[in-house]
Amino acid sequence: MRQERNNIFAGIDWLLVILFVILVGFGWLNIYSASKSSEDVELLSFTTKYGKQLIFICLTIPLIIIILFFNAKFYEKFSSILYIVSLLSLVGLFLFGKTINGATSWYNFGVLGLQPSEFVKAFTALAVAKLISDRQYNFKLVKNQIKAFVVIFTPALLITLQPDVGSALIYLAFFFVLHREGLTLNYIILGALAIVLFISTILFGSVWVLSILFLLITIFTIYAAYRGGKRFLRFNWYKVLGVYLIVGLFILGTGFAYNNVFKQHHRDRFEILLGLKKDNQGIGYNSHQSELTISSGGFGGKGFLKGDLTQGDFVPEQHTDYIFSVIGEEWGFLGSSFVIILFMLMMYRVIYLAETHTNKFGRIYGYSLASILFFHVIVNIGMVIGLLPTVGIPLPFFSYGGSALWGFTILLFIFIRLDAHKNYDW
Repeated sequence: MRQERNNIFAGIDWLLVILFVILVGFGWLNIYSASKSSEDVELLSFTTKYGKQLIFICLTIPLIIIILFFNAKFYEKFSSILYIVSLLSLVGLFLFGKTINGATSWYNFGVLGLQPSEFVKAFTALAVAKLISDRQYNFKLVKNQIKAFVVIFTPALLITLQPDVGSALIYLAFFFVLHREGLTLNYIILGALAIVLFISTILFGSVWVLSILFLLITIFTIYAAYRGGKRFLRFNWYKVLGVYLIVGLFILGTGFAYNNVFKQHHRDRFEILLGLKKDNQGIGYNSHQSELTISSGGFGGKGFLKGDLTQGDFVPEQHTDYIFSVIGEEWGFLGSSFVIILFMLMMYRVIYLAETHTNKFGRIYGYSLASILFFHVIVNIGMVIGLLPTVGIPLPFFSYGGSALWGFTILLFIFIRLDAHKNYDW
């Protein structure tokens, strides 16, 4: 048993490894297609996007070996330290970071740039798993719920201040994990209601939404008086008024923030998405071209390197957040479905393996991995096909960038290591 434990490849789930290899390999083919020009001849070259990405892919091999070298106990024991170090890496950006496209999200090391927010997700997942897996942790206690929220939203706040709202939104995925571990569904319902109120306020304005809300409460009051009789007089109306006050402040705050805090390009994206504005040549150009590129692929696609819109660079920065449009044009509906199925298989496999863990730490981390992957895939693809606003979230294992690739590799292979040791006494 000890000999198997010392073998870093013993017990690992090869299905997850195979899915990882297929996704990364197929992702590189699409980056190659999106960034290749007739003058490019070298594969391993920092002068081309696909050359850089191939080097990043090669560097995942020693990274994976290092991750598998440590046993599962290491990740549980040092999860808090890793989390604190990751927070310090975010704080350091405000002193030593490089500003790109208005966000101070990168450390510059000559030819190499690193985005720490891509790595913090894995260490936050470890910290959440460590906190909740404690035997004395009880989710029914409000103070424990607050502890979990602090662990999750501290990095989200630091990332928001960069500002990089898209990367910060990913931390909402942890609510799925918390719900699995006993957090009441009310939080998710409140979150959904907040989104509905936010969109309603943008569409109709604060005054109309507040008026409709007041009308609904009035109707409820009349109905309660009619059905309640004398009990109506004993009803806790201060609670209803308190809820109305809180919701009213939220609506007014949303209206104020939208008009005075949000930048114009953020407002434009929401208004284009909600149909309040049409701007296919300005702020909505990327999304519009992405939709045209995907729809042009049809059922079977145009073929590898034969996508005229892709080869013509009609979608700006197509090799990054809009990489799914390459898949849609050159591989069609079949190829797009294949990619989505691969992600679904990976997430299903992670959840299945997580449920087999007798160690709570491994299970919680597995659900964190699956939730983060799910959030990334849904938001990125929804953004590319025009169902969600552009928020700058990469497609896992596909979008160009060493930080994103290595961040997801760390996130996945830590779970693979935890799963390989699930039958051992940590």
